[in-house]
Amino acid sequence: MLNLLIKALPRSAAERDRFLARVEAAIAPATHRHCAAVTDHMRRLLDAFAIERIGPQHFSGSTGVAHGDQGREALDRVFARVMQAEAAAVRLQFVSGTHAIAAALFGVLRPGDTLLAAAGRPYETLEEVIGLRGQGQGSLQEFGVTYREIPLTRDGHVDEQPLAEALASLRPRLLLLQRSCGYNWRPSLSLAQLEHLCTLAHTRSPHTICFVDNCYGEFVNQLEPTAVGADLMAGSLVKNPGGTIAPTGGYVAGRRDLVEQACCRLTVPGLGPAAGSSFHLNRLVFQGLFLAPQMVAEALIGTELVSATFQQLGYGVNPQPGAERSDMIQAVRLGSAQRLLGVCRAFQRRSPVEAYLEPTPAAMPGYHHQLVMAGGTFVEGSTSEFSADAPLTPPYVIYVQGGCHRSHVRLALEEALAALLHCGED
Repeated sequence: MLNLLIKALPRSAAERDRFLARVEAAIAPATHRHCAAVTDHMRRLLDAFAIERIGPQHFSGSTGVAHGDQGREALDRVFARVMQAEAAAVRLQFVSGTHAIAAALFGVLRPGDTLLAAAGRPYETLEEVIGLRGQGQGSLQEFGVTYREIPLTRDGHVDEQPLAEALASLRPRLLLLQRSCGYNWRPSLSLAQLEHLCTLAHTRSPHTICFVDNCYGEFVNQLEPTAVGADLMAGSLVKNPGGTIAPTGGYVAGRRDLVEQACCRLTVPGLGPAAGSSFHLNRLVFQGLFLAPQMVAEALIGTELVSATFQQLGYGVNPQPGAERSDMIQAVRLGSAQRLLGVCRAFQRRSPVEAYLEPTPAAMPGYHHQLVMAGGTFVEGSTSEFSADAPLTPPYVIYVQGGCHRSHVRLALEEALAALLHCGED
């Protein structure tokens, strides 16, 4: 725990600068740790690029069905090596991480199967996919898939005893493990926890597929879930693995047969992963993957800075500064709508794109609460770039993620500290 005690907000620009300089000094051990981790990720990336003999020919694009797109096929192989998986499919046709996850779920599950969620209710955008909200659009439940979930314990952890009993009695076809906290005040699932839960599932129900929603988690730890027991995982290219420059897309990675089933849902049965135009954008996806470890490290340093800054001001933060991290999301409990809006709008004013806009609560497709989103990003919706969002509901928690470099996060925090002076914080 940090020793700095701040009883009042810094009021001048000079005071804010000194305050943040002290916070940066206090988080130096975590900063060093995140920077040092980049080397191992880069070694794995460079090895994968070299083994697959990546050259300029792989940057060429394709159109139409794109049979035999050598760039796409090479990218799949590189991605599988980097993600420590048997196979992978990286596709620009995935419009979001939720789309990639849904393709995996619909591709693997069949009528009569059971889907079991291990960590309580999944992220809101999956509720309509599963059939927990809305109807008539072809949810999993409408196609005969049974859904069950294990509520979290009071302190936000996976409740292992009822999970073990459910695995033994239900024999679910698929166990859903959401790595990130979503809009919940809970610890994200660590890599060790993911490994333990996969072992538990395979022991209690050997035919159960362990599927990980890996959004926000790539390159945060030295291993990926598919290296520690997960059978399949999925995520978005506009989050960690796109390195802030992939223009769109997502991925699935894991067992070869399961990756193919997910791709059959994205395309059609019989075609599976053997199709998908790259639209002359292969270079951006390759280069984004290459840049991703450094970008993730910068984002993690930014989350440390956000966590320590707001903790000094007396707010609840999750995770705590210096704590082990499994994703690049930082939650801050601001306690009032006024403060939440003030911080979001301050972050927007320090965005490189659309700094002139003022975030306003609004309904968003896939969510059942009004959301406030701050994110003037070069790629629309890119949470690998610095952004923040929050449901406009008590206790008014803001979720901060991404950041190409720590300096951007620091400047955004300077703006937020100034904004809080006008929200009754002194």
